[in-house]
Amino acid sequence: MKLAVPKETRAHEKRVAASPETVKKFKALGLDVVVQEGAGAGARIPDAHYAEAGATIAASMAETLKDAEIVLKVQRPTAEELALIKRGAMLVAILAPYADKDSVKAYAAAGVDSFAMEFMPRITRAQSMDVLSSQANLAGYKAVIDAASQYSRAMPMMMTAAGTVAPARVMVFGAGVAGLQAIATARRLGAIVSATDVRPAAKEQVESLGGTFVAVIDDEFKQAETAAGYAKPMSAEYQKKQAALIAETIKKQDIAICTALIPGRPAPVLISEEMVKTMKPGSIIVDLAVEQGGNCPLSKPGEVAEAFGVTLMGHLNVPSRIATDSTSLYAKNLFNFLSPLIEKGGKALTIKWDDEIITGTCLTRGGEVVHAALKG
Repeated sequence: MKLAVPKETRAHEKRVAASPETVKKFKALGLDVVVQEGAGAGARIPDAHYAEAGATIAASMAETLKDAEIVLKVQRPTAEELALIKRGAMLVAILAPYADKDSVKAYAAAGVDSFAMEFMPRITRAQSMDVLSSQANLAGYKAVIDAASQYSRAMPMMMTAAGTVAPARVMVFGAGVAGLQAIATARRLGAIVSATDVRPAAKEQVESLGGTFVAVIDDEFKQAETAAGYAKPMSAEYQKKQAALIAETIKKQDIAICTALIPGRPAPVLISEEMVKTMKPGSIIVDLAVEQGGNCPLSKPGEVAEAFGVTLMGHLNVPSRIATDSTSLYAKNLFNFLSPLIEKGGKALTIKWDDEIITGTCLTRGGEVVHAALKG
């Protein structure tokens, strides 16, 4: 079977769907691997490294995708790219179906069996395939580094003969994978860190990393988590109480890292314009939720903006800003997902269509939309 790895064409994307390490592993399984020329350039992976791992380097997108049974991508294909994928092929990528529902219908119409890696079930045996976690982990780290580079003061406390420099105060909104990594990174840099989240389990996790947990803890808070581990939308009454607490807390902060997202919904507003007005001059807000509307309404997608003396960083596709490592982890996620499906010798795919990993990620099959959340 032929496995194709085309170059990503969407804006702000530097990652690639395979690394030389995973190419070598796919070759060992018996697959013919074709990588488009320059596909790894954004992640600082030369074509020669793919060739040394056993891949064939193709000069064009069309040549890369021609007759491929498996297509690996980072982001969803454009219409032009989809037209080059043969019917019956398996497409595996971060397909963002909620953001572009028409694309799901297009995969079905093209006869492509599509799998959205961000829909991976949060179960133990799928942890090594969880792209949301692997990419969010790096995004949380990068968010703190971006903030530190923009901040006009030092992060740790410094005691010198000329005087003492006070440590920065960092508040993290959302204590999922990105938020926890942000807490850990800010702590390593010497900041005093606090964090907030509506999920009860987050309190212990934040405190285990040395952060202070900030939340209104009432009966609603104790029930604010889905079975899958995601935050539930909170009532207007709870949001009002939580906002009042955050409004008092944020006045004392130097840096705010926003990571709160609810799958398939606009990002919740956690830092209002009124709150921004109360922040210290020179404070920083890094909004990792900016692509889904932002946790702060003043954040601007793709821009570093300023409002009321506060810098708002709205970088798009933050994992791509650390492309070498995010590519390495993403490529391993894909390999771990695909390798159990490949028959010995690489001659065919054996997919157990009733497996919860498959039913959780498969959007289209045999010309139809099959994912329960996207039908109709």
